Amino acid sequence: MQDSNTFSERKDKAQIEESSDFAPKFDADGLIPAMAIDATTKEPLMLAYMNAESLKLTLEVGEAVYWSRSRSEIWHKGKTSGHTQKIVEIRTDCDQDAIILVVEQIGAGACHTGRNSCFYRKVVPGSPAALAFTQSDLSFDPNAVYKK
Repeated sequence: MQDSNTFSERKDKAQIEESSDFAPKFDADGLIPAMAIDATTKEPLMLAYMNAESLKLTLEVGEAVYWSRSRSEIWHKGKTSGHTQKIVEIRTDCDQDAIILVVEQIGAGACHTGRNSCFYRKVVPGSPAALAFTQSDLSFDPNAVYKK
């Protein structure tokens, strides 16, 4: 369900790909993937999902607001931790079914594990493939921040 006050109606390929109309395509569950990247370093910080309401809130407040699939609720990034994501720019791809949030990461990190980025491991090809840590040091203590 799209909010006609915020988003354009999706009409045709030309309108979606070549116009200035923002007409995001939400999936069957009403979600669109949103990749947050650091505005300065261009490093990926996290991948989350937005629904129409959280995307509208993001546009209104200028901070990242996501939809938590695990909790089935709106999730204003940093509300608990204080580690907010100030929106610098929002981009969408050609068919408007994915979003990139270029953000200023406020606070010690984006990941609930205590790291700056959720992408702290890389895949090492092999049989079987394995993971190697690219960031092992924590940026903050998640137990203290999230009171686990």
